[in-house]
Amino acid sequence: MLEKIILHKHKEVALLKKEISIESLKQKPFFNRKTISFKNAIRNGSGIIAEFKRKSPSKGIINDSVDVIEITQGYASAGASALSVLTDTEFFGGQISDLEIARSYNEIPILRKDFMIDEFQIYRAKASGADLILLIAAVLSPKKCLELAQKAKELNLEILLEIHAEEELEQVKEIAHLVDAVGVNNRNLKTFTVDIEESMRLFDKIQKIKQGSKNDFVVISESGLSEVETVLKLKEKGFQGFLMGEHFMKHQNPAKACKEFIEKL
Repeated sequence: MLEKIILHKHKEVALLKKEISIESLKQKPFFNRKTISFKNAIRNGSGIIAEFKRKSPSKGIINDSVDVIEITQGYASAGASALSVLTDTEFFGGQISDLEIARSYNEIPILRKDFMIDEFQIYRAKASGADLILLIAAVLSPKKCLELAQKAKELNLEILLEIHAEEELEQVKEIAHLVDAVGVNNRNLKTFTVDIEESMRLFDKIQKIKQGSKNDFVVISESGLSEVETVLKLKEKGFQGFLMGEHFMKHQNPAKACKEFIEKL
């Protein structure tokens, strides 16, 4: 599935680059806005990163009768530290317009959640109002990962580097000086199975890299989070952020579910 997604993403980006120039993206109103720090928001708030997601390859349709403004504003009011907005259309039912709308109605950091493989996507993230981008170690070579990270920094965007296995720690070392957050995805991107213990196993190793890099990035846990007890356990370990999508989105009122979760937390 991951190979299928990335193959499609290359075709999609190639087409977009023919239709949209980087110069035109630089003219967009959001392009010159000041970035809201994701790293600071995670440190100073609930740590919950609430995701707007209609569907996924592993679960199919989660919630496709939702309004971007209503949900994202509801998440922000509920006390979420940041928003994550899926912009992949083919596999997750997202749109770049979801990000632009969310940005227009919210004053908390927003992650453009997509499979980033090309600098063009970073320019588009900036032009659409994102504060940070996602780099997934499993789909990028160390060289490409570094190039994209450098471009994000050049555009004053923050970076969330996602890993899901121990062998990807090498990539963390390569760009540890540039990242603002390292996320452990509890869902194996090749098998889609979820294992919360993955976060626990990798945390200490990430901390060692963090100390060596002298860059005080935050460490977050992603996917498969649905219980307050699990988040508290991860918090106790040292995790500062928790990316949650499916758990909130499967409710009829995702914002209410988010509010109740944060209150319990």
